[in-house]
Amino acid sequence: MKIEASIALRSAVKDLIFLTSLRLGDTFDRDTPPDQAMRFLMARILLAASISLCPGSPEFFAPRPAGPSASGLVPITELGSRSYLDRFPGGLYGLGSNQIPPAHLEAGLARAAAMGPLDAVGRPDPEGRIVLLSIGMSNTTQEFWAANQRGPAASWSFAGQAFVHPLLDRSSLAIVDGAMGGQAGPSWISPSSQNYSRVRDEQLAPLGLTEAQVQAIWLKQANIQPTAALPDANADAYALERALADTVRACKIRYPNIKIAFLSSRIYAGYATSKLNPEPYAYESAFSVQRLIAAQADQMDRGAVDPVAGDLDYDSGAAPWLVWGPYLWADGTTPRQDGLTWLQVDFEGDGTHPSKSGEQKVGTMLLDFLLQSPFSRTWFRDYIRGDIDADGTV
Repeated sequence: MKIEASIALRSAVKDLIFLTSLRLGDTFDRDTPPDQAMRFLMARILLAASISLCPGSPEFFAPRPAGPSASGLVPITELGSRSYLDRFPGGLYGLGSNQIPPAHLEAGLARAAAMGPLDAVGRPDPEGRIVLLSIGMSNTTQEFWAANQRGPAASWSFAGQAFVHPLLDRSSLAIVDGAMGGQAGPSWISPSSQNYSRVRDEQLAPLGLTEAQVQAIWLKQANIQPTAALPDANADAYALERALADTVRACKIRYPNIKIAFLSSRIYAGYATSKLNPEPYAYESAFSVQRLIAAQADQMDRGAVDPVAGDLDYDSGAAPWLVWGPYLWADGTTPRQDGLTWLQVDFEGDGTHPSKSGEQKVGTMLLDFLLQSPFSRTWFRDYIRGDIDADGTV
């Protein structure tokens, strides 16, 4: 027994010495003796496990290996005090915060309170309408309407779910899908774009509505086939920020009574099979929205115009008031803190466009958001006598 114990002890000491000589990057090849290769593998496993369990080590915070079902990136809402690439602070509104800056919040509440039904030329009219319009690309129209725009909205889409919701305002609110497949970022940046005329003639007019009645938009946009990611100075995130800024200014010209623009960034794109808009560009689009809203808040607070976003003054009429809509990105199969995941079945074959289940996820998130947001519930929900704060309760 003493001899066996001594042998075991010597073997353990040798393994310990071997273990401490290893680094995570060490490898072995086909010429390594089998017994040494086995010891190497066991030691490698022990070393990796010991490091991963040590909260003080850099590897403890390292992202998971990337793959189709998980990119290893952290939702912007959950970055907290950390920064993406050690340069870009998280939080919907920057500096790790998901809370709207107080002055920006106050301005948004005032604009929401000022919304009311308008007639065809934009005059207040209790018999008029409040138009909520979608602006964007294929994913946007799929999630907002999910069907031929000339036909009824699919039941699982945002509009389809909203139309049957018992709290929806059916007397004044008109939900219109202006988004269209293939109409990505640059397609909306000019007020003279054919897209706006299409929306006017094919989406609004057949319903007896006009551009003067559009008071809120949901804007979700992306650029096609981006090639530069952050932190590159020419990153698509900056180009998208600029395109979004141009779009909200164009909307203010086409829709003079618009008061609020709700913005959402992309859903997960780790399953993408093409270069249309894969990761990390889908993830980084959140920083485009974050920076755009921060640029407006900073301009109104300090008077400085952001060099990328340009003039976003809502008091002068340069742009509507900007705010986040629902944040839609989650890291594939890794649950977000609220449980959101994106599975491969949530996408069509290209891994970029949402399938029926993906459309339904976004539709539900957008509906829940508009029912609860203080910037929409006063005009999105049906009025209940005694419900002074429009939260659905008396």
